[in-house]
Parts: sequence; C-alpha cells; structure tokens
Amino acid sequence: MFKKKKILCVIPARIGSKGIKKKNLKKLYGKHLFEWPLDEAKKSKYIDDVLVTSDSVEIINKSKKKGALAPFKRPKKISSDKSTSIDVVLHAINFLEKNKKFYDYIILLEPTSPLTTHKDIDKAISKLSENKKAKSIVGVTLNIGRHPYYNYTIKKNGLISPFSKKIVNLRRQDLPACYYLNGNLYISEVRYLKKTKSFYHDFTSAFVAEKWKSVEIDDQYDFIMTESIISKMNG
Repeated sequence: MFKKKKILCVIPARIGSKGIKKKNLKKLYGKHLFEWPLDEAKKSKYIDDVLVTSDSVEIINKSKKKGALAPFKRPKKISSDKSTSIDVVLHAINFLEKNKKFYDYIILLEPTSPLTTHKDIDKAISKLSENKKAKSIVGVTLNIGRHPYYNYTIKKNGLISPFSKKIVNLRRQDLPACYYLNGNLYISEVRYLKKTKSFYHDFTSAFVAEKWKSVEIDDQYDFIMTESIISKMNG
C-alpha cells in the first residue's frame, strides 16, 4: 500500500510463445523467466498483491508456491499471440472485483523485461503519485542511436521521403531528446485504465531507465545477452 492506495501487480505468463518454446519456463540465470518479475514484485514496499495470469497449470502452481495469487487458469481467448496485455490485465481486474477484491493502482510487469528491480518499481510508484496530472507511468529509455528525424521511408517509386516530414540539418547533439518505450513497467490508476483501456494517453508520465535495463527477451540471443548482464551485475 502506498499513501492508503492499494496496489496490485499483474504478471502475464502464458505457456505459448512465438520465438522460443515455453519461453516463460525457460531458465534465465537459474530462475524461470516469469520468476524474475515475480520475485522483484514480492520485494516491493508498496505492492499489496502479486497476481500471475497463465494458461499453464505448471506456471500457476509454481507461482502459488512463491506466494503469488493465481486464482484462475487464463481463458484460451486471451492466451493467443493476438491477445493484448490490456485484455489480460482487465480480465484479472474484473475477476478480482467480482470476488470483492479492489485496488487503486495496477502494475503490469512483463517476464520479457527481467531486469526491472523492486527499487525501480517503488520509484515509479512514488513518481506517479507525485505527478498530480498523471494517471499512468510507463518505462522509457533515451534513444541514443539513430534519431527519428534522420529516418526515411521508401516510396513505391523507389525514392525516399523523410519519416518525420521535416528534414533537419542539425548536429545530433542539437536535436531534441527522444525516448522509446522499453517495456520495463506499466502503472496506472485502475479507474483510468478501465476507462481508456490503455496505459498510454495524454496523462501518461515517463519512468526513465538505463539502456542496459531495457532488454526485451524475444529470442535466444536476448537470453544470452541478458545472462551476460546479470552475470556482470553479480560480480
């Protein structure tokens, strides 16, 4: 609980995966992938409950052993590649509210972003609370690669066109800072999420994370790279 506001963390961990078979059960530095956000959420000072939503009995049972809520097996209609995170989160909220469990804030932690720590989570909660205009906060990272102003599209006739519709003849250091969504965390007021069905809107604030924390695990290369980062972190 934070300032008398009750907080739920939802971790989506379906058994299927496009890139890697049973990705959420694959071991990353000795732990199943879905256990990384679960363990960090349990360490948070402010999160009241952690719920794992899965269509896998194995993941459900392992989650319960770690002290997480896993009160249902996720329906097939929201367990496919086409299902969105919002569908999954709203299903969890509706299930709990039907069972008389209500929360003020919802946090979404994806297993594919395993480097988010409990300190990051608590800082983001505090930052959202301090911003009186914001209804949600999402993880972002400074784009230090190719600036969007330098991007082009290729037209059907083979000629190129500026993606931003404005050609900028400036040095990189003179361009405005830009950020990309890193998938590390998503936090929202429950009421506003139910209203907008999105973490992104005119009242979304940013939680800036370092680039090394912004990995998203989609393939075997990402696993290898992330294990290397964790190994260096642990000395």
